[in-house]
Amino acid sequence: MDHLTLVVSVISFGLSFLFALGGVGSALVLIPTLTWLGIPFAQARPTALFVNTVSMLGATVSNVREKRLDIRLGVPIIAASVLLAPLGAWVSHRIPTRIVLMVFVGFLAFSGSMMLFFKGSKYADQYREDRPVAGPLLVGALAGFFSGLLGVGGGGLISPLMMAQGFNPKRIAAVTAFAVPFSSFSAFLAYAAMGSVSLRILACAGLAAWAGGYLGTRVMQRNMKASSVKKCLGVVLLLLAVRLSMKLM
Repeated sequence: MDHLTLVVSVISFGLSFLFALGGVGSALVLIPTLTWLGIPFAQARPTALFVNTVSMLGATVSNVREKRLDIRLGVPIIAASVLLAPLGAWVSHRIPTRIVLMVFVGFLAFSGSMMLFFKGSKYADQYREDRPVAGPLLVGALAGFFSGLLGVGGGGLISPLMMAQGFNPKRIAAVTAFAVPFSSFSAFLAYAAMGSVSLRILACAGLAAWAGGYLGTRVMQRNMKASSVKKCLGVVLLLLAVRLSMKLM
């Protein structure tokens, strides 16, 4: 294993563990981190998508074992996201990289602000039990498109939009962890088809990310409040948005 692959693997484990504590994927932070290590932006996105896939799979395995997952509610989100993620990846190769980076900075700022200021606690008493199709389909379409366009998992969109439809935050956290691997992997396959991946880095980083995501979810479920962790992660995302925007000026 060369030095760069080792560094990427360690970072993948650490970020997947840290962001799993907040119940979200690490792709948003992993992409700028990889670019600072010298990995091209076009290659950083599929790497982050693959890491997101395996790290959130680890979270989903834990949710299934603890019987927290409503699979039927997640199916429309997954179906739409899987279809739209390749379109987002295709669009990202047809527009200037600077524009994609500007959208990425905006998404960073949005996600960071949601983690800091979105009060999921006011939705804590929501217990909508039906399983609609139209609303989750739209949520999945948006999450999938941005997942492919930016190389992120789309979880930052799924959670607030589903809570706005009346679903309980704890229920949605498990559904989001279930949906993100599908949208991420669909977008990853599109990037792979366009020749933007390094198999060596993927294999090592993917294994490390799965371990980090699984361990982080277990620690969060037993010892931590995800809301508190998300506020810290929100600050990190906003700082990254500021730094990247300064580089684009």
